[in-house]
Amino acid sequence: MSTINWFPGHMHKARKEIAEVMPHVDVVIEVIDARIPFSSENPLVPSLRGDTPLIKLLNKADLADPAITALWVEKMEQEAGVKALPVSQQRPDQIRNLLNVCTSLVSERQRDVRPARAMIMGIPNVGKSTIINTLAGRVIAKTGNEAGVTKAQQKIKLENGILLTDTPGFLWPKLSPPSCGYRLAITGAIKDTVFDYADIALYAAEYLLKAYPDALKKRYGLDELPESDVELLDAIGIKRGCTRKGGGVEIQKVSSILITELRAGLLGPISWETPEMTQLEVATAKADDEKKRIEKEEADRIRRLKTKKNRR
Repeated sequence: MSTINWFPGHMHKARKEIAEVMPHVDVVIEVIDARIPFSSENPLVPSLRGDTPLIKLLNKADLADPAITALWVEKMEQEAGVKALPVSQQRPDQIRNLLNVCTSLVSERQRDVRPARAMIMGIPNVGKSTIINTLAGRVIAKTGNEAGVTKAQQKIKLENGILLTDTPGFLWPKLSPPSCGYRLAITGAIKDTVFDYADIALYAAEYLLKAYPDALKKRYGLDELPESDVELLDAIGIKRGCTRKGGGVEIQKVSSILITELRAGLLGPISWETPEMTQLEVATAKADDEKKRIEKEEADRIRRLKTKKNRR
């Protein structure tokens, strides 16, 4: 598995600006993708928010597996000061309820002094701008089906007197474990120019074969599923007419079809990670990092010994 990284310069600037504004914020709203709650939450947020109440808004819940979303909500609310809310852009009432939740998390004493101040943040293409427009009841934030549309902070006055600060979407410098990068790419959080469609389509195919075999059969009219990711792409390619002259399937074309249809929810509600899965991935990544650290220290020690010996 290769590593997918994407950290444009404006994201570094956004992180610094958020840190400067955070001490003046009463509530933090982090918009995450309900299909990938772990991969789409930013690990920098805990250190940025401190003790400030946090609302985890699991957006696009209509595209996610509801049973798995419930597991994520339960896990997230075990953390102090965190409220998790699944919402769908197809249900504006769910999104507008966020105003009441924000108000409930700010003490009466704070509200008497001044209007509640909230900050909304989230990784690119998670639907943050659409949520802002729904809350405001008018078009305020630019929207687009592309990662990284919002480029600068802006302040918006909402109902209930809430003052909302919008922030540019930003990722963290290292997407770890590596599987996070793949899931972010599948759901559209990373610019398509950063990765190879065939690479992430193979990752998606392998996962779907294990987790959602019936969805594959139904969508692509497959009576029997192949055993491997490559064979699955071949089978889908044949069904969709992605064959080359002389035989074989056009891998890039069928990969694009699979990813496009997954993003549109055409295979049904699908979640790409569970709490148990990500816990194991993190533990494995930490073990790998520790192994690499020990190997590097040993290599450095041998190199120093050789250098010392050569100087004699």
